[in-house]
Amino acid sequence: MSAAGSLLAAVPVAAVLLLTVATRPREAGAVAPLRLAVVRAALLSGAYAVLVVEVLGALHALTRPAFAAAWLLFLAAAATAVWVRRRRATLLAQPRTATARPVPVGAVASGGTPETSTPAVDPGAAESDPAPTRTGRAQSGLLAVAVDAWRTAGRGERLLAGTVAGLVLVELLVALLAEPNNFDSQTYHLPKVEHWVAQGDLDFWPTAIHRQVTIPPGAEYLLLHLRLLTGGDQLYNLVQWAAGVICLLVVARITAQLGGGRRAQLLSAFVLATTPMVVLQATSTQTDLVCAAWVACAATLVLDGLRRRTGWGTLLGLGAATGLTAVTKTSGLIAVGPLLVLWGLAQLRLAPAESAASAGPTAAGGGRRPRPVGQMARTVSGSVLIMLVAAVVVGPFLARVTAEFGHPLGPPRLRESIPMERHDPPSILVNALRIGHTAFDTPLAPLRRAGAEAIIDGADAIGVDPQDRAITFGREIFPEPAWYPDEDRVAFPLAGALVVIGAVVALARPRRIDPERTGPLRAYAVVVLTTVLLHTSMIKWQPWGNRLILYALVLAVPLAGLWLEALLRRHAYPARTGARRSVATLAAVTVLAASALAGVLAVSYGFPRRLVGSGSVFTTSDWDTRFVRRPQWADEFQWAAAAVRDSGARRIGLVQQNDNWEYPWWLLLRQPNGRSPELVSLQSVLPERPPADPSSVDAIVCTGSKPDCADFVPAGWRLEFRGYVGYALPPGR
Repeated sequence: MSAAGSLLAAVPVAAVLLLTVATRPREAGAVAPLRLAVVRAALLSGAYAVLVVEVLGALHALTRPAFAAAWLLFLAAAATAVWVRRRRATLLAQPRTATARPVPVGAVASGGTPETSTPAVDPGAAESDPAPTRTGRAQSGLLAVAVDAWRTAGRGERLLAGTVAGLVLVELLVALLAEPNNFDSQTYHLPKVEHWVAQGDLDFWPTAIHRQVTIPPGAEYLLLHLRLLTGGDQLYNLVQWAAGVICLLVVARITAQLGGGRRAQLLSAFVLATTPMVVLQATSTQTDLVCAAWVACAATLVLDGLRRRTGWGTLLGLGAATGLTAVTKTSGLIAVGPLLVLWGLAQLRLAPAESAASAGPTAAGGGRRPRPVGQMARTVSGSVLIMLVAAVVVGPFLARVTAEFGHPLGPPRLRESIPMERHDPPSILVNALRIGHTAFDTPLAPLRRAGAEAIIDGADAIGVDPQDRAITFGREIFPEPAWYPDEDRVAFPLAGALVVIGAVVALARPRRIDPERTGPLRAYAVVVLTTVLLHTSMIKWQPWGNRLILYALVLAVPLAGLWLEALLRRHAYPARTGARRSVATLAAVTVLAASALAGVLAVSYGFPRRLVGSGSVFTTSDWDTRFVRRPQWADEFQWAAAAVRDSGARRIGLVQQNDNWEYPWWLLLRQPNGRSPELVSLQSVLPERPPADPSSVDAIVCTGSKPDCADFVPAGWRLEFRGYVGYALPPGR
């Protein structure tokens, strides 16, 4: 990465930081205001990044100068917003010399805005501005806040915070050192970015890998910004790492919104940060953490609307979160849908009460009466605004897919491969049990076998084939071990167990968590339960299904943190149950210690990026790191690419199957000046996009099967093949 690329990559970071300052809430009752500002900045920046890609793509201007100009403009706007905010704060802080007028009774009550008229106790008060000192000067800066929080924290809280911070920093190191090597990324995540760069627009292209054009591209849009700004993929892993950090911050804020204090917030962040799936995905170019981050942002904004009317700014944020979720991973809408229903019901519930309050005492005597119709109309209009903003974000992609395939969800092969095709209760039950078995898998093989046999026998008893293709992805066979720390399939039995317990307690006995917030706790638990039920009734079981449900785990983790804090809180149990309390506390501490160990082992030995052992990011070359999953392919790709380059070929044909690696060709065949190679597919699964004629190319590169490759090689060409990779050249080359 060049120095210019490094400077350009710093522009979006600076813009997000400035936005965090500019969007920090002013109202005194805001919960965890700094984290709320992070949510606002992330949503605003994410929506802007998506719209920049869509607009410049429509103009056929996906170029480095255009993206640099877009981000410099955004940076200037963010800096201006900060300057305006601080200038207003300075003006408001100036003393007034005019004689103060008497304030009429009730003026304060009637003059507040809907979002500031109901102050609340802030469980995230550690982020609020510190109180003035005796000299009248207030401490300033985040460093002072952090130092004060650390000074007042107990030993356990420091251990929790230190573990989370340590894991995040080590993950950052791995993300910076490791080359992108996720399997799906080699097949379709990263090739689609290269196609956009080569074309200069977002038009679909002939391809044998339908996922390059049919899977929502929100996360890849973010990668495209880095690709054009830096000229390479060195920073690609930072997108998921940043999404992981957002998840941690938002999970802690949700915990605070549900009444959790500092220890509960740290427990929630700790449980999530030590979950192996989160640890491994935070250094990856997968898309699941990005989706989970947008879902979590939607959740925290919804919770802000449970006890007060939602302002227009928050409505825009909810629309952005919905659209970003949809354009990143459609399955995330399974959670956003129930969240928005909860928000709508809460706003409708607030309407009559606010109408009665605004009507005053004369309403009871036949004077002014509440007008709930107007309040409900505001809720409806707010819902429409959310949908409109979401449509602006995801609409262009859906329009392209609909125009290409006649359906917004893509071709039939996509709509039938992942979604459930049977929805009878027995089939849903079997699917849910299999998903649960994979999610809670452990290294204990006897336990795995016993659980799988029980599910298979139970399925047979109720007349459901546990391997039915209508409820099982592709040709996969249940069960499949998922305990190994692999980014695509690792289970989360500890976090999952804590989440289940927390959700059950929040549903059945919320007073044991917080007697004053039983309503929000139970409502949030219902949303989590609904999300899980919808997921298991809509998404087929598959061996790597654990990463697909990651968004639901992130959504549910605050319930685990709240329950753990209630368990550890001494006054939660009567004195006569001291023995039981000691056992419960010991069990909780043991589970937390095991979680920490799981997180450390995942970042140390996880696959395919690890700190130690075979394949370590410290001892493995950049090229070999890309092929940790298939080391035997590394030399084969280089061998074929060298032969094609030596031939002087300019237009190169691709022959591959649906799950083959394409991305290495984009790296190896890149032109000496850094421009993209001219790669065209000799196959196409898009009916309206015919493939290139083999006679129109200067060379052919193949992956997968030699016989399949031979079918596309013109007569008289020389075909060479080694294992997985091959190439073909015309006579004389």
